[in-house]
Amino acid sequence: MLAKDWPTVSKIYAEGIATGIATFETNVPSYEDWDAGHLKNCRWVATEANHLIGWAALSPVSSRCVYGGVAEVSIYIASNARGKGIGKQLLQQLILDSEDNGYWTLQSGIFPQNKASVTLHITCGFRHLGTRERIAQTKEGIWVDNLLLERRSKIIGQ
Repeated sequence: MLAKDWPTVSKIYAEGIATGIATFETNVPSYEDWDAGHLKNCRWVATEANHLIGWAALSPVSSRCVYGGVAEVSIYIASNARGKGIGKQLLQQLILDSEDNGYWTLQSGIFPQNKASVTLHITCGFRHLGTRERIAQTKEGIWVDNLLLERRSKIIGQ
């Protein structure tokens, strides 16, 4: 993913926000804010017929050095490209890239209603650690649970 991809990446992110089951975010941030919150490596886009149709990136879970090998997954697929296996390709590439960059744990917080994302992560080797009950509110003020999924590398941090 490059800075020039941001207009399409942000549009796909907005589609995810609009579903109400992809993120607690209510607005797409500026590129500068998004960039500051995500790792500079481990950013990918998927294209089909020269059109960007999905993206995946990692963000740090903590600024403490002991958690330097732990990152959180963000993955979004354009609404017209869902169900084609694009998410699986992106997540598999993100996993490989994360291990090449020394990350031993990837985590995801997923709305229980987002069955496609839960299935994708489980298929790619994540396990359900638990449920964070009523962890945050939607923009409508509804308290929502979040599933915590984790993937431990089999080659890093053993």
